[in-house]
Amino acid sequence: MGLKKGYFVLLSLIFCLTAKAQTFDFKIDHFAIVVDDVDKSATFYGEILRLTETPHPDKKPGFRWFVVNGSSQIHLIQKEFTPFEKNKSMHLCLATKDLKGIIAHLEKNNISYSDWPGEKNAITLRADGVQQIYLQDPDGYWIEINTAQH
Repeated sequence: MGLKKGYFVLLSLIFCLTAKAQTFDFKIDHFAIVVDDVDKSATFYGEILRLTETPHPDKKPGFRWFVVNGSSQIHLIQKEFTPFEKNKSMHLCLATKDLKGIIAHLEKNNISYSDWPGEKNAITLRADGVQQIYLQDPDGYWIEINTAQH
C-alpha cells in the first residue's frame, strides 16, 4: 500500500471512530401525560408538588404546563384516551434535597405515599444510599421522589 493510500485509510478510520463516539448532549425538554381533568391535575402539580406553571404558547384550552427545573417541563393534556394500567415501574422521578420537607408537605395535605414494595408512609433506601418514596397523581400516574444528587 502506498504512503498516500495508507495515510488516507488512517485518516478515514480516525474520522469514523470520532464520528461514532460523538454524543448528542440530550437534555429532557418535557414529559407529557394525558389527564381526565386538566385543572384538577394542575392543582396537584402546582400546589402539592409546588411546580411553577408556565403558559402554553398558543394558550389552548386543555393544556397546562409546569416547569420542573430550569427548562424541563411536565405537560398536562386533557383529552379522551383509552385507559391503561398505571404500573409503578413506569413513573416520573423527581429528585430533591429535602425529602423530609416533601413528606411533611404531603402528610399535611393528606397525600399518601409509600416505599417501592407499597408499605404506606415508608421510605425505600437504595443500596447507593438514595432514599425514595412513591405517590400517585389524581389520574393514577406514579411519581417517585428521591434524594439522588445530580
